Amino acid sequence: MAIREISPQQARLRQAQGAVLVDVREDHERAGGQAEGALGVPRAALEADPRRWLPDPGVEVLLLCQVGARSLAAAQALQRAGYAELASVSGGMTAWTAAGLPTVVPQLEADLRDFGERYSRHLLLPEIGVEGQRRLERSRVLLVGAGGLGSPAAYYLAAAGVGHLRIADDDRIERSNLQRQILHAEDRIGRPKAASAAATLTALNPRIEVEPVTERVTSINIDWLLDGVDVVIDGADNFPVRYLLNDACIRHRLPLVYGAVERFRGQLGVFDAGRHRGRAPCYRCLYPQPPAPEFAPNCAEAGVLGVLPGVIGLLQATEALKLLLEIGEPLVGRLLSFDALGMRFRETLLRPDPECLSCAPGRELAGYIDYERFCAAD
Repeated sequence: MAIREISPQQARLRQAQGAVLVDVREDHERAGGQAEGALGVPRAALEADPRRWLPDPGVEVLLLCQVGARSLAAAQALQRAGYAELASVSGGMTAWTAAGLPTVVPQLEADLRDFGERYSRHLLLPEIGVEGQRRLERSRVLLVGAGGLGSPAAYYLAAAGVGHLRIADDDRIERSNLQRQILHAEDRIGRPKAASAAATLTALNPRIEVEPVTERVTSINIDWLLDGVDVVIDGADNFPVRYLLNDACIRHRLPLVYGAVERFRGQLGVFDAGRHRGRAPCYRCLYPQPPAPEFAPNCAEAGVLGVLPGVIGLLQATEALKLLLEIGEPLVGRLLSFDALGMRFRETLLRPDPECLSCAPGRELAGYIDYERFCAAD
């Protein structure tokens, strides 16, 4: 038998005459308001155990969702469970609100309301939803560098709800940083960048934890810095740390989101050889030897367009979120190059080097080397 569809006005009248109105939206959706007098039960919970919520199968039940699709499906499930007097509210809560019918804010826990409001746009995406957002809250990311690349990456990871950000940077804020390192401000000049980053990010999203580490990343502390993290973001802007991160991420089987900028050009890639040895390249497969200093000056030497680290850092955050959520196609085995002056992206395929000193199949990393000396060698 087909399920009746009724208008919100009809539903309100039937409710006044004894019908039970059930809002089958998720808790976070109802946190912003629900129909007055409605029973709030997420659709999955209602369908799993309808007698718990509706012990009398003879009662008239009106189902309500956001626009009407889920309520109709829930009504069909209840019909199969033996309920006979069923109707779905056409247009759902959207139509109910548009009709000016009374609504109330349910007495949900403050944390649940904050979760629903803060991440509402993520929760609408089927690729993320509640489960994915909770997964992000459980995630831990190491971000090396709180400068030009680290600033936008950290900002958007914090806003997205990544639960724990460990930010390692031993530098202090200088006025010249402020042109691109947007985590910091004029009144923080002289303060440690990691501490400044923590203050900015927790003000943006107090739900997350930010762990500032005001130390230089070295072979001595890299293993504990990687302890417990899920993804590593390289915002270091120097070759010794890049090679160290590459080898450490292979040893700990962690994906490394690489980014680099110079003048008007940037690069981005994901190196995941630790988890996919022989199938995914590492940073050393791309650069077996560091370039000579004159061919790879840093930003302090060559300059950089202020917005360029913003572009690359945002893309790094995007790749990190995809890896944490296991969605989409990460930039594994691909190098993305960006030319800001020409506004062009170019993608280059990368293959693992079967003779790579870091990630070749069957080759185990004996230990970390002197990366400063390695990168200074002619």
